[in-house]
Amino acid sequence: MSGKKRPLDGVVVLDFTRVYAGPYCTLMLADLGATVIKIERKDFGDDTRQFVPIPDETSESGYFMYLNRNKMSLELDLKCSQAQEVIYKLSEKADMIVENYAPGVVARLGIDYDTIKKYKPDIIYGSVSGFGQTGPYRNKAAYDVVAQAMGGYMGISGEKDGMPLKLGTSIADAGTGIHMAYALVSALYHREKTGQGQFVDVAMMDTVFATLENCVVMQTYAGVTPRRNGNANLGAAPFNTFATKDGYVAIAVANNALFVKFSNAIGQPELLENEMFENNKLRKMNEEVLNAIVNEWTRKLTTEEICRILDAAQVPVGPIKNIDELVTDPHLIARDMLVEIDHPKEGKIKFPGCPIKFAETKADVFEPAPLLGQHNDYILKKFGGYTETEIRSLQDEGILRK
Repeated sequence: MSGKKRPLDGVVVLDFTRVYAGPYCTLMLADLGATVIKIERKDFGDDTRQFVPIPDETSESGYFMYLNRNKMSLELDLKCSQAQEVIYKLSEKADMIVENYAPGVVARLGIDYDTIKKYKPDIIYGSVSGFGQTGPYRNKAAYDVVAQAMGGYMGISGEKDGMPLKLGTSIADAGTGIHMAYALVSALYHREKTGQGQFVDVAMMDTVFATLENCVVMQTYAGVTPRRNGNANLGAAPFNTFATKDGYVAIAVANNALFVKFSNAIGQPELLENEMFENNKLRKMNEEVLNAIVNEWTRKLTTEEICRILDAAQVPVGPIKNIDELVTDPHLIARDMLVEIDHPKEGKIKFPGCPIKFAETKADVFEPAPLLGQHNDYILKKFGGYTETEIRSLQDEGILRK
């Protein structure tokens, strides 16, 4: 890996994660400089090595390559007892372990927290799961859509009279990965002060519920149950998407000062004298009337014209961009949010960059995702203390691929 100074340089992570939530967590750690050793199933690897996009049958998965950059791959048959010994040796050099198997699986494999801390007492051990390690749902299977459904996102997403909708991407997975990365770094800071490692439990349903903004407190404090209401805001108007002459635009007027700017910008200052629109609460109560007025204005103009007018007035506004527009967006390019990584097999491919921008340290080093088992020998020698002869023996016994 590159020698550039990064915030987590020197931190060693054993990564037993697969699919999205766990790999996104370890991607964040890897981007910030941690040495992430991805431990994959022998002959198969992470499930996402089979996920689209895969342009042809000889290609690597674009999904895998994005989520696993800056990592190394160690390929092991984890069901073999000898593989456990490899993990125990590696754990002695590790600072963190992250896994997202179903609860109970790591115990059966002999790589659970209670076992690992016998070899590394101050290990920080993170477990990502759908519903956590405790509670009545702990053994329930989960994917992102299930977490979005049960955690609350889908209950408030979609048109008022339509079916519940999930976000287009796996936001429950991503949010859980982010929370786990934050928790692991916090646990690392705690260990620096106390010398004490610990177990960290982060669940997808918990994460969704915790990120419902003010929906929960509306129920517990105001006695109001938030419902699906399209793209409207729960407490402000006009705050929605509106049809334009050539598409749609998002407009967000969330307070009185913005409503003054907005009314003047659209050439209708008389709205400020209308008692129906005197404050956020009244504007929300009379949202249908107000939205009709806004829609009448937006339908006469193009999206670009509306954005130009409202940007000049400092009213939050934005076009609804498609992915093909975003990959050429000048702002994202200027922010280094599109990075080109040269993969040894697939060549140069553009991926999303790291959204964290440090003033004094770096998070802009991007090594390609590893081929399956690419770093077997290197990892075993450097972090496990294995000799060439011992590695060959592991291969002969079927624990490693030859």
